[in-house]
Amino acid sequence: MRNVGIIMRRELASYFATPLAYVFILVFLVLANAFTFYLGGFYERGQADLDPFFSFHPWLYLFLIPGISMRLWAEERKSGSIELLMTQPVQLWDAVLGKFLAAWIFTALALALTFPLWITVNYLGHPDNGAILAAYLGSLLLAGGFLAVGSCMSALTRNQVVAFILAVAVCFVFLLAGFPMVLDVFRSWAPQALVDALASLSFLTHFESIAKGVIDVRDLLYFAMLIGFFLLASAITLELRKDR
Repeated sequence: MRNVGIIMRRELASYFATPLAYVFILVFLVLANAFTFYLGGFYERGQADLDPFFSFHPWLYLFLIPGISMRLWAEERKSGSIELLMTQPVQLWDAVLGKFLAAWIFTALALALTFPLWITVNYLGHPDNGAILAAYLGSLLLAGGFLAVGSCMSALTRNQVVAFILAVAVCFVFLLAGFPMVLDVFRSWAPQALVDALASLSFLTHFESIAKGVIDVRDLLYFAMLIGFFLLASAITLELRKDR
């Protein structure tokens, strides 16, 4: 864990050494507020909650999170610095986990900077703060899922643009997995058990459940297993392609 911490701090510091961190945070805050107040009708609804804020998070993350994750490994492989990293007394898994945690902490920081909305809704009414806190947790887990997928896609290629497109495509499939437009394709020939299994893979299904204030162990396990699977896939991919 010491090596993980060192890599995590190094990677986190690298975000703020370039304009990337500030641009991402600014874009995220501007879009989140614009969607909440204009598309979500925050004031017009007349309800003291943050549903208009959290309902757009999956779609914001769909394009913003791959912008962070695309550089996790693609840039390391392109510049050759991954060889230097692997000569250090660290395991590959330490590097994968450290880089992922740095990106996740950075995303958590951007999410935490939306706290004025929470203050605003408490000033205007009497919201269920427990449900809002659960929604923040759900949003953070959702971001972690997107980042894990993006890490795996970044490990597949040396090109950041390709990594970005692959991450968006895979995350989009996971978002739509529970939608009728996808399930109807399988309902005509697949057993119901398979259809239900596909629906259970949807990011939206599990995120919306937590965002309602219901913290189900199954939803937590889903995100934990998803993150673990794609991080393991990242490590295996890097090991297989380290000489390419």
